[in-house]
Amino acid sequence: MSCCAPGADGIDASPAPATDDEVALASRPLGNGLRQVELSVPAVHCGACIATVEKALRSLDGVEAARVNLSTRRVSIRYRDGTVPPLSASLAAIGYPAHPFEEAEAVKDAELSRLIRAVGVSGFAAGNIMLLSVSVWSGAEGATRDLFHYVSALIAIPALIFAGGIFYRSAWNALRHGRMNMDVPIAVGVTLAYAMSVYETATHGPHAYFDASVTLLFFLLIGRTLDHVMRNRARSAVLGLARLSPRGALVLLPDGSREYRPVAEIAAGDRLLLAAGERIPVDAVVISGASDLDLSVVTGESAPAHAAPGASLRAGALNLTGPLTLQALRPASQSFLAEMLAMLEAAEGGRTGYRRIAERVSSLYAPVVHLGALATFLGWMLVGGDWHFAMTTAIAVLIITCPCALGLAVPIVQVVAARRLFEAGIMVKDGSGLERLAEIDHVVFDKTGTLTMGRPLLIDAAAIDPKLLAIAAALAAHSRHPYSRAIAASSPAAGIAFEQVAERPGEGVEGRTAEGVWRLGRAAWARTDAAGSGTVLTLDGRQLARFAFEDRLRPQAVEAIAKLRREVGEVELLSGDGELACRRIADSLSITGVGHGLMPADKMARLDALAAEGRRVLMVGDGLNDTPALAAAHVSMAPATAADVGRSVADFVFLRDGLGAIPLAVGVARRANALVRQNIALAILYNVVAVPIAVLGHVTPLIAAIAMSLSSLLVVANALRLVRVRATPAEQHVLDPVAA
Repeated sequence: MSCCAPGADGIDASPAPATDDEVALASRPLGNGLRQVELSVPAVHCGACIATVEKALRSLDGVEAARVNLSTRRVSIRYRDGTVPPLSASLAAIGYPAHPFEEAEAVKDAELSRLIRAVGVSGFAAGNIMLLSVSVWSGAEGATRDLFHYVSALIAIPALIFAGGIFYRSAWNALRHGRMNMDVPIAVGVTLAYAMSVYETATHGPHAYFDASVTLLFFLLIGRTLDHVMRNRARSAVLGLARLSPRGALVLLPDGSREYRPVAEIAAGDRLLLAAGERIPVDAVVISGASDLDLSVVTGESAPAHAAPGASLRAGALNLTGPLTLQALRPASQSFLAEMLAMLEAAEGGRTGYRRIAERVSSLYAPVVHLGALATFLGWMLVGGDWHFAMTTAIAVLIITCPCALGLAVPIVQVVAARRLFEAGIMVKDGSGLERLAEIDHVVFDKTGTLTMGRPLLIDAAAIDPKLLAIAAALAAHSRHPYSRAIAASSPAAGIAFEQVAERPGEGVEGRTAEGVWRLGRAAWARTDAAGSGTVLTLDGRQLARFAFEDRLRPQAVEAIAKLRREVGEVELLSGDGELACRRIADSLSITGVGHGLMPADKMARLDALAAEGRRVLMVGDGLNDTPALAAAHVSMAPATAADVGRSVADFVFLRDGLGAIPLAVGVARRANALVRQNIALAILYNVVAVPIAVLGHVTPLIAAIAMSLSSLLVVANALRLVRVRATPAEQHVLDPVAA
């Protein structure tokens, strides 16, 4: 077994490499003159392959960044808009042909079948050769022994060609492009064992190793097949999420006709007809119709939610009861479901400190193991002069000194941890975020929309002049701030138009009419005299109305804060709201550290001060004004209701309303960190114990193959313990709020 992609280089019928035109069509704009494209690279094997691919791509003119995901065998490339760099040609030149992602899925599905067939062929051959070997071990001599050896040689040939072809093609692909990989020593070991056996048979020698060479392939292929299955099992969250995306939807055209379009061709503004039982293909708003929806993918809540005209819906939700007419808000590539899928895959590709170390060690494997095997051969030749024993021992060293377990130690834990968090409604945007989350010793919360539901109600609407309330509602419609949404929902704003509308983070919204400049926001900003507090409406600096709101805590807030205080350290509240509102929330949650009336720069300054004290801070926030703080924190988290820019900056996004997701994520991150350290220790211990034993000549090639496979399986099984850990009552409430 190895950490190489199972059978990747043994693909017989690959799709055609991507052309520059296909790359251009598959890429998407990122803004600031950049584009991004994902390509499947099935030949990627391990840390050395990752380094080779990334180095080659980054050397191209126009390429800003390249990152390889080993689990998905996909490379994400960011390049400057304009001329498409020769990405496909460059990858093909170094032995890593790239394919469009959709076509590569078919290749990926074929790998398991190919591996199973190879296991069957090698197992059949190994079993029959073993039966013949028993006769030799039982005392067969002379012509009878030679006959059994010749028959064994013939049986081994198809096994070497078909089953061994996976390793031979991989090794040859590496060598012809001037590089090494972990299949080279395996191919060398199997070939040497077979060649020695043929020599012994031809010279009527008493020993042959046909059983060892074929059984070696059998055990290696079993390990690779199990590795393939385990990786797919750990990635089932990603695969399941991808399957939730519909293939297309019925589009209502301007002339009244209908047309079925693939989901990739649905554009913002298109009107969609959705029948009961269909999933929402893109983020959309309901134009007409009413229905109950299953939002478990979006919010984790299993109870149906009612949708009526005006309701905003996210891709992936299931329409349960009635037909709906929707208007697409954004294309599928920018939908909520696509964002979650991208986060899950990014979690697997993150470069943690541990992962960089493991990949660096794995990249040194090939030259070290070949030198070690050569030194072993020469040493035994000098000591005993028995070339036969020296060669057998060198073959065992070639096989047993594989850093496969070390290569799997970190990425498999990242994949399993990302799946566990996904089941709890928590999206991981970067695998390195798990490592940083495990290190935190201080937590900072924003208030509105984070500790509270962020859906405050305007409680004094009846006391405000309806005309002023309508003006405020029209201005508030330009903002996503919770107070703005509460005001916008309190009054119709038809017929009121503003010019030069702008939202100022942490301050409010400003717009101009013929009457003057209107401001809705913090009193200190909106009023000319900068006096007062709270949210006000002003005209040319004169206060015309004041608004009072009432919000409620998020579910599980009290329990989550108490658990964070016990298990992490100090919990602090930083908010731009007034002192009275902040103190009321802080007192209800027993939070002692409170900062109120803070601007985005003030929050940044507080985080910088904590970092200077050596604190590793988790920042949890949701608003546009929290974005700088989220980016500056050691690690950050945002609810799914956060502004788009906030979600894009945060390392984690939790989908459900309850704050229990935060201590749960910290717990999973710490357990994952512990498993990574255990896996690295197991991998190092294996090599420390196994290599000297092999060098001293106490291990046959067959035993070496078994030991190598068992070490890798042990690391994978240890990582899967994270899935089997029993949830605490608090965690169970997050995983299944209804059942809890």
